[in-house]
Amino acid sequence: MLRRCLVLASGLLVSWLASPLPAQQWAAKMFRETQHDFGSVARGSKAEYAFELQNLYLEDVHIAGVRSSCGCTLPRVEKDTLKTYEKGAIIARINTPAFTGQKGATVTVTFDKPYYAEVQLQVRAYIRGELAFDPPGVQFESVEQGQGAEARVSVTCSGRSDWRILDVRAANPHLKATAVERQRRGGQVVYDVTVTLDPATPPGYLADHLLLVTNDSSGARVPLSVEGRVVPSVTVSPGSLFLGVVQPGQKVTKQLIVKGKRPFRIVAIRAEEGGFVFDTSGESEPKTVHLIPVTFTAGENPGKLVERIFIQTDLDDARPELSAFAVVAKP
Repeated sequence: MLRRCLVLASGLLVSWLASPLPAQQWAAKMFRETQHDFGSVARGSKAEYAFELQNLYLEDVHIAGVRSSCGCTLPRVEKDTLKTYEKGAIIARINTPAFTGQKGATVTVTFDKPYYAEVQLQVRAYIRGELAFDPPGVQFESVEQGQGAEARVSVTCSGRSDWRILDVRAANPHLKATAVERQRRGGQVVYDVTVTLDPATPPGYLADHLLLVTNDSSGARVPLSVEGRVVPSVTVSPGSLFLGVVQPGQKVTKQLIVKGKRPFRIVAIRAEEGGFVFDTSGESEPKTVHLIPVTFTAGENPGKLVERIFIQTDLDDARPELSAFAVVAKP
């Protein structure tokens, strides 16, 4: 059950923020992890990692800045202001075109709201100067759901005439790849790696990688980044619905915008638990845009509530979902 009342947790968070002693702890708690090892990466390849964080608090969280202890790592903030339950990321990119060899850096993230704090993230990588990818990684751009896609990357190894790619592995079941040797002469070896994206890939952003398994004992596995976006046939906005801080019994009405690339009908909308009413009157005709008022009536129990909302359409591949959040205040 996704509905949760977190009264105790909410009280703990308030006490942490009110005390100056654990000032760093409230910020560090938002991160899923604080260190990442890229392993061996090719020169010029795209090597990025997203340190995910989520605002666990009622107050807005603001990221004032981010800096790196070394030019080998270039950090950036995906979104500097996070409202309650919103997610963001600190992106750490290894500067593979400018550096080679073993590198490491400390990325410091500075927060100034709701309180000042710093969180340190650790990254390290070994940049292989003899390996190069062209282009730097696999980029699928925007792929319509159900279509699939294919991309190709050239992999060059210089100074190792006996170098070979033995296998290409993918943890993502929707990615398949093959490596075919194209050239081997003058101490240089070139492979073409072809990557296929399954038409059954679910909608959303794709940030993954393949592993090139080689015969090199000093760095047998080399990652190849794979990025893209599978665009759903129907989208809903906002992607998550924050209903605010409400009193027991109070009603709040928000609006959902459901869009499609071609006309469609909304068959049904439901939430996992009670308290939600969806006004679908006048939405029986096929349209590319549907406006759905959502009315939430708060229950009597104070605390934070999390719900999943499910939308069913007359399109087989279009069943968008979203989360709804509310905080029921103490009477």
